[in-house]
Amino acid sequence: MTHILVTGGAGYIGSHACKALRQAGYVPVTYDNLSTGWADAVKFGPFEQGDLLDRAGLDEVFEAYRPAAVMHFAALSQVGEAMQEPGKYWRNNVCGSLTLIEAAVAAGCHDFVFSSTCATYGEQDNVVLTEDSPQMPVNAYGASKRAIEEILRDFGASHGLNHVIFRYFNVAGADPEGEVGEHHRPETHLIPVMLEAIDGKRPALILHGTDYDTPDGTCIRDYVHVSDLVEAHVAGVRWLEDGKDSRVFNLGTGTGFSVREVIEASRAVTNREVPVVEGPRRAGDCTRLVSGSARATEELGWTPAKSTMPRMIADAWNWHRTGHYER
Repeated sequence: MTHILVTGGAGYIGSHACKALRQAGYVPVTYDNLSTGWADAVKFGPFEQGDLLDRAGLDEVFEAYRPAAVMHFAALSQVGEAMQEPGKYWRNNVCGSLTLIEAAVAAGCHDFVFSSTCATYGEQDNVVLTEDSPQMPVNAYGASKRAIEEILRDFGASHGLNHVIFRYFNVAGADPEGEVGEHHRPETHLIPVMLEAIDGKRPALILHGTDYDTPDGTCIRDYVHVSDLVEAHVAGVRWLEDGKDSRVFNLGTGTGFSVREVIEASRAVTNREVPVVEGPRRAGDCTRLVSGSARATEELGWTPAKSTMPRMIADAWNWHRTGHYER
């Protein structure tokens, strides 16, 4: 069976990708340092604990498994932290990715699927972002991801590294079968934070800014179900297997939800009220980010079938009540 190296495979999106790869007939090999991931989330293939900055460790993994492709999720991704500690993000995300890319090329692994972000586009209000929209990131997280995209293009030109880049923003929901789910420490993502507030596990959900130029004053984001997202990544592996050219794809629904709209949707799903406290804006947060995915639909045959807000909240709520990981 074909092995795929999944960096960050013990994390939220990476663990779902491992399950999707296994269901598609691949053997996912998780490479994760467990700084934010969970050993309990590694259920669908071998696990190698290691850091992206450890070139010798990466070389050993490539030698042992001879993966046909890399699926790269491992990264720091908190916008607030990126604003306060940009060096940490450049060192971890960019230097770590460069080390991984060099190891892959040296091992003869020339298919690379990269988890990027719509945060590379920065502040571009009142437009649906396409793959050709200008990239103007406003924080070190988005800037580091854009830099990795540029590295991939350079290695594509010089070493024949074929790559698929996926740009997306807010990933939500959980495995519908409840095998894996979202569990960060600390938790910063809106829907799990909201569910913790509903369940009394935190005092309240803080609205980070209520004076944005939106209909209700709160930020607007495009949300994609994690199961839909990882299906696109598996399609990206197959795209490269078929010998097609390197490509960039946005993954989104083209529909944005404000924070207040997500809160309102949760009431219908959980039949509970959300305790809310209004707070100041967070540095680095954009007003509106909506990512169109026409190219992914037309070329990959991808559709975000599960990415309705009620479905994403319901699957996340089910995981929240029944799933957990232990360090």
